[in-house]
Amino acid sequence: MNGGGVLQVAERVVSYEPIVLEVKSEPKLKTTYINNRRYLGNKYKLLPFITSVVAENCEDVNSVADIFAGTGAVASAFADKQLITNDNLYSNYVSHLAWFSPQVYSSDKIERLIAYYNELRVATDNYVSESFADTFFSLDDCRKIGFIREDIETRFSRDEINERERALLITSLLYAADKIANTCGHYDAYRQGVEFERSIELSVPLPNKTLNADNACYNEDANELVKRISTDLTYIDPPYNSRQYCDAYHLLENIARWEKPKVSGVARKMDRTSLKSDYCTNKAAAAFEHLIQNINARYILLSYNNMAQKGNGRSNAKISDSDIMRVLSAKGEVKVFTQDYKPFSAGKSDIDEHEERLFLCVCKTKERPIIQSPLNYTGGKFKLLEQILPHFPKRIDTFVDLFCGGCNVGINVNADTVIFNDNSPKLLYLYNTFKNLGKTAVLDMIDDIITKYGLSRSTEYGYAHYDCESSAGLGSFNREPFLRLREDFNKKNEDYGYYAMLYVLIVYAFNNQIRFNSKGEFNLPVGKRDFNDKMKSKLSAFIDRLQENEYRFLCKDFRELDTSALTENSLVYCDPPYLITCATYNEQDGWNEQSERDLLAFLDGLNERGIKFALSNVLSSKGKTNEILAEWLRRNQYRAIHLDYKYSNSNYQRKDRSGVEDEVLITNYGEE
Repeated sequence: MNGGGVLQVAERVVSYEPIVLEVKSEPKLKTTYINNRRYLGNKYKLLPFITSVVAENCEDVNSVADIFAGTGAVASAFADKQLITNDNLYSNYVSHLAWFSPQVYSSDKIERLIAYYNELRVATDNYVSESFADTFFSLDDCRKIGFIREDIETRFSRDEINERERALLITSLLYAADKIANTCGHYDAYRQGVEFERSIELSVPLPNKTLNADNACYNEDANELVKRISTDLTYIDPPYNSRQYCDAYHLLENIARWEKPKVSGVARKMDRTSLKSDYCTNKAAAAFEHLIQNINARYILLSYNNMAQKGNGRSNAKISDSDIMRVLSAKGEVKVFTQDYKPFSAGKSDIDEHEERLFLCVCKTKERPIIQSPLNYTGGKFKLLEQILPHFPKRIDTFVDLFCGGCNVGINVNADTVIFNDNSPKLLYLYNTFKNLGKTAVLDMIDDIITKYGLSRSTEYGYAHYDCESSAGLGSFNREPFLRLREDFNKKNEDYGYYAMLYVLIVYAFNNQIRFNSKGEFNLPVGKRDFNDKMKSKLSAFIDRLQENEYRFLCKDFRELDTSALTENSLVYCDPPYLITCATYNEQDGWNEQSERDLLAFLDGLNERGIKFALSNVLSSKGKTNEILAEWLRRNQYRAIHLDYKYSNSNYQRKDRSGVEDEVLITNYGEE
C-alpha cells in the first residue's frame, strides 16, 4: 500500500462534502476475524465440542447449513465444505457475505478504503450523530460512523465496489463500532455520564481464502428457508429465551440496513416489529416443530441449553426438553451430548450446573415414491428400478445419467445433483421446458393444443363419443388431426410452444414413442391412446420431481463429457443402446462395436480415478452373446449383477418373444 493510493481514494470522497480530511503516509492497519465480536449465545468457544460431535458421529458431510447463524462462528468451523448461512438480522447476513461469499474481491481496494476511513475527521452531522450522539458513541464517532456508512453505500451504487466488498466494509464498520460501544455487550441500554476514551478504528476483515464456490447466504425466516434447501448437516441454534436479538442489536442492525428510520426511547430503538422471533415467545415449541418437519438433511444438530427455570424469567428456555425429544424423535434417531458452559447472565441469576447440549438427529431416510417417465422410451428401466436402485451407493453427491432416455433412473435416484445426458437435443429441450415452465403452464399449453387440433379427450367423453372401442383405440378418430399437428410441428421454429407440441405428438403417437427421420422431422404414425388421466398423472409427478431437486441437462457424446468435477461420492450410470439388440433410437447412426469399446474404455478411465459407475447391458439375447462385454468382464474385477426381467414387450418388431435375455448391472464397487 502507498500514500498515493490513499490520497487517490480521498480525492474522490472529498466531493461528497462536507469533511475535514487528514491523511497519513503508510498507515498501519489492524486485522479482524469472525470471532472478534461480542454476541449473545456466541458458540465460538464451543467449536471444538461441536466439530468433534460431527466428526465422530456424522459420515460424509460435504454441505452444512447454519440457519440461525448469528455472527457465523459455527459456520466458520466448516469453511472447507459447502455452506448455507442464514439469519433474520441483516447485520448478521451482511457479515456472512463478507466471511463466506465466494465472490472475488480486491483486498487492496478494501485496505485503501479502510486506511482512508481511519484517517477521517468528520465535522458535520448526519443520521447517526443526530440519532445517537453521546449515547452509545461520542458525537465525533457518531459523525464518523454515519459518514463511512453513507460513503460505502454511495460507492456501491456507483459500482466502485462489488457486493462482497460492500459487505466487507460494512462488517469492518460494525465490528469496529461494537468494539468501542458504551455498552456491556448489547444495546438495550448505555451507561450514562461516562467519558468516551476510545475512538473508532476499522480493521481489515480476513475471510478464509478457500471457500466453496456454491456457498449461499440468506436473510430470511429460517422456517421458510428450510423448505427450499437441502444439505448433509443442518445446524440449529435458535434463541433460547425471551431476549429478542433485534432488541439487543438494534443499533448495529440500523447501521447495517441504512434505512434511517426514526428512533425513540432512552435506548434510541427503531421499529423492530418485523424482526421479532417466535422462538422468543410462547410460540417457540410450535415454530420448532414446524421447522424440523420441513428440514431436508441427513443430520440435524441442535444447540439448546438446559436453563429451564434456573435463571430469571427472561433467561428461561422457551422449548422444553420433552418437546425437543418428541419433535426430533419423529424425524429420526436422537443422541444428546453435553458440556459444561458458562451462560449469559444479566447479573440477576445464580446459575449452577449449566450445560450446553447438542441434540444430534440422524434423520430417517425420506422414501420418495418411484415415479414413471411421461415418455414411453424404448428400453426404459422403470420395471427394473426395484432391482437396480438398491445396488446404488447410499450416498451420492452427483449422479450422471449418461444415456438418460426417458429419465426413469435419474429421476428416482437420491442424489444432491442429477445430471441427465443424452445425444438427442430435442429430448433434453423437452425436459427443460417441463422444468422451466412448471406444471400449470405446461398442462395449459397441452390443453390448448388438444383443443386447437381437435384431438380426442377420452377421459372426459369416453371412447363411444368418438365411435371407437377401447380395444381398437382412438387412432381412427385422431389420425387426421394428428397428421395436421405433425405437419405444423415439423415446420415450426423451436420454442416452448414447439416442445409442448412435441409432447402432444408423443402422447398421441404409436406406442407413445419418439422418433425423428434423417431430416429431423417427427415421423411416427398415430397411436391408439390419448392424453388420459394416467398420462396426465405421470407428467404431473415428473414435473413436480424436476422442481424438487437440482437437475441439469446436457447433450454430449459420452466421449466428450467433462467428468473432472466428479468425486469418489459420484456415480455414473450408463444405459447405452444394446449392441446385440435393436431399437428405434439405434436405427440411423447406430451403436456399433467401436461405440461399445469406447464406452467400456470410458468406464475403465472412471475406475482408475476412483469414480463409481454402474452399467446396464445384456450379455446374451436370442442366442447372441455380447463378446466384447463378456471379454471386458473377464479382464476386470467388476461385479455383474444378473437381473430378473424379460423385455418380451419392448420391441414390437420381434416375432419370437420367448427369447431369454441375460440383463446385467455391472458395477466397479461392492455393496455398502
